[in-house]
Amino acid sequence: MQEKIKWIDNPMVDCTKQKASVEFLSKREINKAKKFHMSFPGYERTPLRSLNYFAELLGIAGVYVKDESFRFGLNAFKVLGGSYAMARYMAEQLQKDISELPFEKITSQAIRKQLGDVTFATTTDGNHGRGVAWTARQLGQKSVVYMPKGSSLRRLENIRAEGAEAKITDYNYDDTVRVIAEEAKEKGWIMVQDTAWEGYEDIPTWIMQGYGTMAAEALEQLNELKIQMPTHIFIQAGVGSLAAAVQGYFASVFKEIRPKTVVVEADQADCLYKSVKAGDGKARSVGGDMATIMAGLACGEPNTIGWNVLRDYSEMFLSCPDWVAAKGMRVLANPLGSDCKVVSGESGAVTAGALCELMQDEQLKQAREALGLNKNSIVLLFSTEGDTDPDKYRSIVWDGEYPSYK
Repeated sequence: MQEKIKWIDNPMVDCTKQKASVEFLSKREINKAKKFHMSFPGYERTPLRSLNYFAELLGIAGVYVKDESFRFGLNAFKVLGGSYAMARYMAEQLQKDISELPFEKITSQAIRKQLGDVTFATTTDGNHGRGVAWTARQLGQKSVVYMPKGSSLRRLENIRAEGAEAKITDYNYDDTVRVIAEEAKEKGWIMVQDTAWEGYEDIPTWIMQGYGTMAAEALEQLNELKIQMPTHIFIQAGVGSLAAAVQGYFASVFKEIRPKTVVVEADQADCLYKSVKAGDGKARSVGGDMATIMAGLACGEPNTIGWNVLRDYSEMFLSCPDWVAAKGMRVLANPLGSDCKVVSGESGAVTAGALCELMQDEQLKQAREALGLNKNSIVLLFSTEGDTDPDKYRSIVWDGEYPSYK
Protein backbone atom coordinates (compact mmCIF):
# COMPACT_ATOMS: atom_id res chain seq x y z
CA MET A 1 0.00 0.00 0.00
CA GLN A 2 1.28 3.45 -0.90
CA GLU A 3 2.75 5.53 1.90
CA LYS A 4 0.75 8.62 2.85
CA ILE A 5 1.79 12.14 3.76
CA LYS A 6 2.03 12.52 7.53
CA TRP A 7 1.29 15.89 9.06
CA ILE A 8 1.38 17.50 12.45
CA ASP A 9 0.23 20.85 13.76
CA ASN A 10 2.90 22.68 15.70
CA PRO A 11 1.52 23.33 19.21
CA MET A 12 4.60 25.39 20.10
CA VAL A 13 3.88 28.09 17.52
CA ASP A 14 1.15 29.57 19.76
CA CYS A 15 3.08 29.35 23.01
CA THR A 16 3.29 32.58 24.98
CA LYS A 17 6.91 31.94 25.90
CA GLN A 18 9.66 34.11 24.47
CA LYS A 19 10.22 33.17 20.84
CA ALA A 20 13.63 32.67 19.28
CA SER A 21 15.00 35.93 17.89
CA VAL A 22 14.86 36.33 14.11
CA GLU A 23 16.79 39.60 14.15
CA PHE A 24 19.72 37.91 12.40
CA LEU A 25 17.35 37.32 9.46
CA SER A 26 15.91 40.83 9.42
CA LYS A 27 15.68 43.01 6.32
CA ARG A 28 18.78 44.89 7.42
CA GLU A 29 20.88 41.72 7.70
CA ILE A 30 19.51 40.07 4.58
CA ASN A 31 20.09 43.24 2.56
CA LYS A 32 23.81 42.90 3.33
CA ALA A 33 23.82 39.46 1.75
CA LYS A 34 21.66 40.60 -1.15
CA LYS A 35 23.95 43.53 -1.95
CA PHE A 36 26.93 41.17 -1.94
CA HIS A 37 25.18 38.79 -4.34
CA MET A 38 24.13 41.71 -6.55
CA SER A 39 27.81 42.58 -7.01
CA PHE A 40 28.40 39.26 -8.83
CA PRO A 41 28.84 39.50 -12.60
CA GLY A 42 25.69 38.23 -14.28
CA TYR A 43 23.51 38.59 -11.17
CA GLU A 44 19.81 38.51 -11.94
CA ARG A 45 16.81 37.79 -9.79
CA THR A 46 15.55 34.30 -10.48
CA PRO A 47 12.03 34.19 -11.93
CA LEU A 48 8.89 34.09 -9.81
CA ARG A 49 6.41 32.02 -11.80
CA SER A 50 2.70 32.65 -11.42
CA LEU A 51 0.76 29.40 -11.88
CA ASN A 52 -2.76 30.76 -12.23
CA TYR A 53 -4.33 27.71 -13.85
CA PHE A 54 -2.77 25.42 -11.26
CA ALA A 55 -4.17 27.63 -8.49
CA GLU A 56 -7.62 27.54 -10.09
CA LEU A 57 -7.50 23.75 -10.24
CA LEU A 58 -6.64 23.61 -6.54
CA GLY A 59 -9.32 26.13 -5.59
CA ILE A 60 -7.00 28.81 -4.23
CA ALA A 61 -6.28 32.40 -5.29
CA GLY A 62 -2.69 32.01 -6.38
CA VAL A 63 0.41 29.82 -6.55
CA TYR A 64 3.79 31.47 -7.04
CA VAL A 65 6.98 29.46 -7.58
CA LYS A 66 10.46 30.94 -7.15
CA ASP A 67 12.49 29.13 -9.84
CA GLU A 68 16.08 28.70 -8.63
CA SER A 69 17.20 26.68 -11.64
CA PHE A 70 18.41 30.01 -13.08
CA ARG A 71 20.77 30.93 -10.20
CA PHE A 72 24.20 31.89 -11.61
CA GLY A 73 24.06 29.06 -14.13
CA LEU A 74 24.43 26.52 -11.30
CA ASN A 75 20.86 25.15 -11.47
CA ALA A 76 20.22 25.57 -7.72
CA PHE A 77 19.93 28.14 -4.94
CA LYS A 78 22.67 26.75 -2.69
CA VAL A 79 25.45 29.02 -3.95
CA LEU A 80 23.73 31.91 -2.16
CA GLY A 81 24.55 30.51 1.27
CA GLY A 82 28.02 29.17 0.66
CA SER A 83 29.28 32.23 -1.19
CA TYR A 84 28.07 34.66 1.46
CA ALA A 85 29.49 32.57 4.31
CA MET A 86 32.86 32.31 2.57
CA ALA A 87 32.88 36.05 1.97
CA ARG A 88 31.96 36.77 5.59
CA TYR A 89 34.75 34.49 6.77
CA MET A 90 37.24 36.36 4.59
CA ALA A 91 35.94 39.72 5.79
CA GLU A 92 36.44 38.60 9.40
CA GLN A 93 40.00 37.51 8.66
CA LEU A 94 40.73 40.83 6.96
CA GLN A 95 38.97 42.79 9.73
CA LYS A 96 36.65 44.39 7.21
CA ASP A 97 32.90 44.76 6.91
CA ILE A 98 31.32 42.70 4.17
CA SER A 99 30.11 45.95 2.55
CA GLU A 100 33.77 46.72 1.81
CA LEU A 101 34.24 43.50 -0.16
CA PRO A 102 32.00 43.33 -3.23
CA PHE A 103 32.68 40.51 -5.68
CA GLU A 104 35.17 42.48 -7.79
CA LYS A 105 37.29 43.31 -4.76
CA ILE A 106 37.04 40.03 -2.86
CA THR A 107 38.18 38.10 -5.94
CA SER A 108 41.13 40.42 -6.61
CA GLN A 109 44.76 39.33 -6.47
CA ALA A 110 45.39 41.95 -3.81
CA ILE A 111 42.88 40.36 -1.42
CA ARG A 112 44.12 36.86 -2.23
CA LYS A 113 47.70 37.93 -1.49
CA GLN A 114 46.63 39.58 1.75
CA LEU A 115 44.61 36.57 2.89
CA GLY A 116 46.89 33.80 1.69
CA ASP A 117 45.86 30.30 0.68
CA VAL A 118 42.57 29.00 2.04
CA THR A 119 40.96 25.60 1.51
CA PHE A 120 37.20 25.52 1.98
CA ALA A 121 35.68 22.14 2.86
CA THR A 122 32.14 20.85 2.95
CA THR A 123 29.81 17.87 2.86
CA THR A 124 27.06 17.98 0.27
CA ASP A 125 24.42 15.98 -1.55
CA GLY A 126 25.36 17.98 -4.64
CA ASN A 127 24.09 21.55 -4.93
CA HIS A 128 25.80 23.11 -1.89
CA GLY A 129 29.14 21.53 -2.76
CA ARG A 130 28.97 22.79 -6.32
CA GLY A 131 28.26 26.29 -5.02
CA VAL A 132 31.21 26.14 -2.60
CA ALA A 133 33.52 24.80 -5.33
CA TRP A 134 32.37 27.48 -7.79
CA THR A 135 32.90 30.26 -5.24
CA ALA A 136 36.32 28.94 -4.21
CA ARG A 137 37.38 28.92 -7.87
CA GLN A 138 36.16 32.49 -8.29
CA LEU A 139 38.18 33.47 -5.21
CA GLY A 140 41.31 31.73 -6.47
CA GLN A 141 41.18 29.32 -3.52
CA LYS A 142 40.85 25.55 -3.11
CA SER A 143 37.92 23.40 -2.08
CA VAL A 144 37.42 19.87 -0.81
CA VAL A 145 33.98 18.31 -1.08
CA TYR A 146 32.78 15.00 0.40
CA MET A 147 29.46 13.44 -0.56
CA PRO A 148 27.45 10.75 1.27
CA LYS A 149 27.05 7.24 -0.08
CA GLY A 150 24.48 6.90 -2.79
CA SER A 151 25.18 10.39 -4.17
CA SER A 152 24.69 11.02 -7.88
CA LEU A 153 27.80 10.56 -10.02
CA ARG A 154 26.59 13.38 -12.27
CA ARG A 155 26.52 15.73 -9.29
CA LEU A 156 30.00 14.57 -8.28
CA GLU A 157 31.35 15.34 -11.75
CA ASN A 158 29.69 18.78 -11.71
CA ILE A 159 31.54 19.57 -8.48
CA ARG A 160 34.86 18.34 -9.84
CA ALA A 161 34.32 20.45 -12.95
CA GLU A 162 34.41 23.52 -10.69
CA GLY A 163 37.93 22.56 -9.58
CA ALA A 164 37.18 20.86 -6.28
CA GLU A 165 38.82 17.77 -4.86
CA ALA A 166 35.69 15.67 -4.41
CA LYS A 167 34.66 12.12 -3.57
CA ILE A 168 31.73 9.99 -2.44
CA THR A 169 32.20 8.38 0.97
CA ASP A 170 30.82 5.18 2.51
CA TYR A 171 28.82 7.11 5.12
CA ASN A 172 25.44 8.82 5.33
CA TYR A 173 25.20 12.61 5.20
CA ASP A 174 25.59 13.37 8.90
CA ASP A 175 28.47 10.95 9.39
CA THR A 176 30.18 12.41 6.32
CA VAL A 177 29.90 15.86 7.93
CA ARG A 178 31.71 14.47 10.97
CA VAL A 179 34.44 12.87 8.83
CA ILE A 180 35.27 16.04 6.92
CA ALA A 181 35.02 18.17 10.08
CA GLU A 182 37.75 16.04 11.67
CA GLU A 183 39.92 16.29 8.57
CA ALA A 184 39.35 20.04 8.39
CA LYS A 185 40.49 20.38 11.99
CA GLU A 186 43.64 18.39 11.31
CA LYS A 187 44.53 20.11 8.02
CA GLY A 188 43.41 23.67 8.70
CA TRP A 189 40.58 23.67 6.19
CA ILE A 190 37.63 26.03 6.70
CA MET A 191 34.33 24.18 7.03
CA VAL A 192 31.40 25.69 5.12
CA GLN A 193 28.44 23.73 6.49
CA ASP A 194 24.87 24.75 7.24
CA THR A 195 24.65 22.27 10.11
CA ALA A 196 25.37 24.03 13.40
CA TRP A 197 26.85 22.47 16.52
CA GLU A 198 28.41 23.76 19.71
CA GLY A 199 31.35 25.96 18.79
CA TYR A 200 30.37 26.05 15.12
CA GLU A 201 27.64 28.62 14.66
CA ASP A 202 28.97 31.67 12.78
CA ILE A 203 29.28 30.05 9.36
CA PRO A 204 25.87 28.30 9.52
CA THR A 205 24.35 31.66 10.49
CA TRP A 206 26.02 33.37 7.53
CA ILE A 207 24.83 30.60 5.21
CA MET A 208 21.26 31.15 6.37
CA GLN A 209 21.61 34.88 5.78
CA GLY A 210 22.86 34.13 2.28
CA TYR A 211 19.76 32.04 1.61
CA GLY A 212 17.76 35.09 2.67
CA THR A 213 18.55 36.75 -0.67
CA MET A 214 16.12 34.33 -2.30
CA ALA A 215 13.36 35.14 0.18
CA ALA A 216 13.93 38.90 -0.19
CA GLU A 217 13.76 38.65 -3.98
CA ALA A 218 10.53 36.66 -3.79
CA LEU A 219 8.87 39.26 -1.57
CA GLU A 220 9.99 42.07 -3.87
CA GLN A 221 8.54 40.23 -6.86
CA LEU A 222 5.24 39.60 -5.08
CA ASN A 223 5.05 43.27 -4.12
CA GLU A 224 5.58 44.22 -7.78
CA LEU A 225 2.51 42.10 -8.53
CA LYS A 226 0.60 44.13 -5.90
CA ILE A 227 0.65 41.24 -3.41
CA GLN A 228 1.67 42.49 0.02
CA MET A 229 2.46 39.03 1.33
CA PRO A 230 1.57 35.39 0.65
CA THR A 231 -0.94 33.84 3.01
CA HIS A 232 1.02 30.56 3.06
CA ILE A 233 4.58 29.43 2.42
CA PHE A 234 5.51 25.80 1.79
CA ILE A 235 9.23 25.33 2.31
CA GLN A 236 11.33 22.15 2.15
CA ALA A 237 13.82 21.18 4.83
CA GLY A 238 16.88 19.00 5.24
CA VAL A 239 18.82 20.25 8.25
CA GLY A 240 16.37 23.17 8.29
CA SER A 241 18.71 26.04 7.40
CA LEU A 242 16.88 27.06 4.23
CA ALA A 243 13.45 26.65 5.82
CA ALA A 244 14.48 28.71 8.85
CA ALA A 245 16.04 31.41 6.65
CA VAL A 246 12.78 31.82 4.73
CA GLN A 247 10.65 31.50 7.86
CA GLY A 248 12.81 33.91 9.84
CA TYR A 249 12.91 36.53 7.11
CA PHE A 250 9.13 36.61 6.67
CA ALA A 251 8.56 36.50 10.44
CA SER A 252 10.92 39.44 10.87
CA VAL A 253 9.26 41.48 8.13
CA PHE A 254 5.64 40.77 9.08
CA LYS A 255 5.87 40.35 12.86
CA GLU A 256 2.59 39.05 14.32
CA ILE A 257 0.48 38.88 11.15
CA ARG A 258 2.67 36.74 8.92
CA PRO A 259 2.26 33.97 6.35
CA LYS A 260 1.45 30.52 7.69
CA THR A 261 4.43 28.29 7.05
CA VAL A 262 4.42 24.57 6.23
CA VAL A 263 7.75 22.76 6.58
CA VAL A 264 8.06 19.83 4.15
CA GLU A 265 10.51 16.93 4.66
CA ALA A 266 11.34 13.57 3.12
CA ASP A 267 9.85 10.82 5.28
CA GLN A 268 13.20 9.02 5.41
CA ALA A 269 14.85 12.09 6.97
CA ASP A 270 12.01 13.80 8.84
CA CYS A 271 13.99 14.98 11.87
CA LEU A 272 12.00 18.21 12.23
CA TYR A 273 8.63 16.44 12.00
CA LYS A 274 9.79 14.00 14.67
CA SER A 275 11.09 16.88 16.80
CA VAL A 276 7.66 18.52 16.78
CA LYS A 277 5.94 15.20 17.42
CA ALA A 278 8.09 14.64 20.53
CA GLY A 279 6.41 17.72 21.99
CA ASP A 280 9.15 18.91 24.34
CA GLY A 281 10.73 21.57 22.13
CA LYS A 282 13.97 19.64 21.72
CA ALA A 283 15.48 18.70 18.38
CA ARG A 284 15.49 15.03 17.38
CA SER A 285 17.76 13.24 14.91
CA VAL A 286 17.12 10.52 12.35
CA GLY A 287 19.80 7.94 11.53
CA GLY A 288 20.35 5.23 8.95
CA ASP A 289 20.78 5.46 5.21
CA MET A 290 17.92 7.95 4.65
CA ALA A 291 17.31 6.43 1.21
CA THR A 292 15.15 9.06 -0.48
CA ILE A 293 15.19 10.51 -3.99
CA MET A 294 15.18 13.93 -2.30
CA ALA A 295 18.96 13.93 -1.95
CA GLY A 296 19.10 17.56 -0.85
CA LEU A 297 16.79 16.79 2.06
CA ALA A 298 18.47 13.55 3.18
CA CYS A 299 19.84 15.04 6.40
CA GLY A 300 19.02 13.55 9.77
CA GLU A 301 20.39 16.08 12.26
CA PRO A 302 18.75 19.51 12.49
CA ASN A 303 20.66 22.76 12.44
CA THR A 304 20.08 23.84 16.05
CA ILE A 305 19.83 27.53 15.09
CA GLY A 306 17.28 26.74 12.40
CA TRP A 307 15.29 24.39 14.63
CA ASN A 308 14.70 27.15 17.18
CA VAL A 309 13.24 29.40 14.48
CA LEU A 310 11.07 26.70 12.90
CA ARG A 311 9.84 25.45 16.29
CA ASP A 312 8.63 28.91 17.29
CA TYR A 313 7.18 30.22 14.03
CA SER A 314 6.02 27.39 11.72
CA GLU A 315 2.41 26.20 11.75
CA MET A 316 2.69 22.69 10.30
CA PHE A 317 5.24 20.00 9.43
CA LEU A 318 4.78 17.40 6.68
CA SER A 319 6.64 14.10 6.26
CA CYS A 320 6.43 13.09 2.60
CA PRO A 321 7.24 9.83 0.77
CA ASP A 322 9.16 10.00 -2.48
CA TRP A 323 6.11 9.81 -4.75
CA VAL A 324 5.05 13.27 -3.49
CA ALA A 325 8.27 14.80 -4.83
CA ALA A 326 7.86 12.88 -8.09
CA LYS A 327 4.31 14.17 -8.45
CA GLY A 328 5.50 17.72 -7.87
CA MET A 329 8.14 17.30 -10.59
CA ARG A 330 5.53 16.13 -13.09
CA VAL A 331 3.03 18.83 -12.11
CA LEU A 332 5.59 21.61 -12.61
CA ALA A 333 6.95 20.09 -15.83
CA ASN A 334 3.47 19.80 -17.40
CA PRO A 335 1.73 23.13 -16.79
CA LEU A 336 -1.92 23.92 -17.32
CA GLY A 337 -3.13 26.57 -19.75
CA SER A 338 -0.63 29.40 -20.10
CA ASP A 339 1.22 28.61 -16.87
CA CYS A 340 5.01 28.51 -17.24
CA LYS A 341 6.86 25.21 -17.17
CA VAL A 342 9.22 24.84 -14.20
CA VAL A 343 12.00 22.26 -14.43
CA SER A 344 12.32 21.18 -10.81
CA GLY A 345 14.37 18.39 -9.27
CA GLU A 346 13.38 15.99 -6.53
CA SER A 347 14.17 18.29 -3.60
CA GLY A 348 12.83 21.33 -5.41
CA ALA A 349 9.40 19.98 -6.30
CA VAL A 350 8.22 18.23 -3.14
CA THR A 351 6.36 21.33 -1.92
CA ALA A 352 4.34 21.49 -5.16
CA GLY A 353 3.43 17.83 -4.76
CA ALA A 354 2.52 18.33 -1.11
CA LEU A 355 0.32 21.36 -1.88
CA CYS A 356 -1.45 19.43 -4.63
CA GLU A 357 -2.20 16.55 -2.27
CA LEU A 358 -3.34 18.78 0.59
CA MET A 359 -5.86 20.49 -1.67
CA GLN A 360 -7.16 17.37 -3.46
CA ASP A 361 -6.95 14.43 -1.05
CA GLU A 362 -10.01 14.25 1.19
CA GLN A 363 -8.00 12.29 3.74
CA LEU A 364 -5.96 15.47 4.25
CA LYS A 365 -9.02 17.69 4.66
CA GLN A 366 -8.32 18.24 8.36
CA ALA A 367 -4.79 19.49 7.61
CA ARG A 368 -6.11 21.73 4.85
CA GLU A 369 -8.70 23.24 7.17
CA ALA A 370 -6.20 23.64 10.00
CA LEU A 371 -4.08 25.80 7.69
CA GLY A 372 -7.05 27.77 6.41
CA LEU A 373 -6.25 26.96 2.79
CA ASN A 374 -9.20 28.25 0.75
CA LYS A 375 -10.23 30.34 -2.25
CA ASN A 376 -8.48 33.40 -0.82
CA SER A 377 -5.12 31.72 -0.23
CA ILE A 378 -1.94 32.85 -1.97
CA VAL A 379 0.79 30.22 -1.71
CA LEU A 380 4.53 30.79 -2.21
CA LEU A 381 6.76 27.84 -3.16
CA PHE A 382 10.51 27.66 -3.73
CA SER A 383 11.77 25.33 -6.46
CA THR A 384 15.27 25.13 -5.05
CA GLU A 385 16.87 23.13 -7.88
CA GLY A 386 16.44 22.27 -11.52
CA ASP A 387 17.33 18.94 -13.10
CA THR A 388 20.65 18.62 -11.27
CA ASP A 389 20.56 14.87 -11.99
CA PRO A 390 19.16 14.83 -15.58
CA ASP A 391 18.99 11.03 -15.84
CA LYS A 392 16.89 10.78 -12.67
CA TYR A 393 14.75 13.70 -13.79
CA ARG A 394 13.86 11.97 -17.06
CA SER A 395 13.23 8.67 -15.32
CA ILE A 396 10.63 10.36 -13.13
CA VAL A 397 9.08 12.91 -15.50
CA TRP A 398 9.30 10.93 -18.76
CA ASP A 399 9.11 7.33 -17.62
CA GLY A 400 6.81 7.63 -14.59
CA GLU A 401 9.14 6.38 -11.86
CA TYR A 402 7.52 6.77 -8.40
CA PRO A 403 3.90 7.00 -9.61
CA SER A 404 1.35 8.86 -7.52
CA TYR A 405 -1.55 6.46 -7.88
CA LYS A 406 -3.62 5.81 -4.76
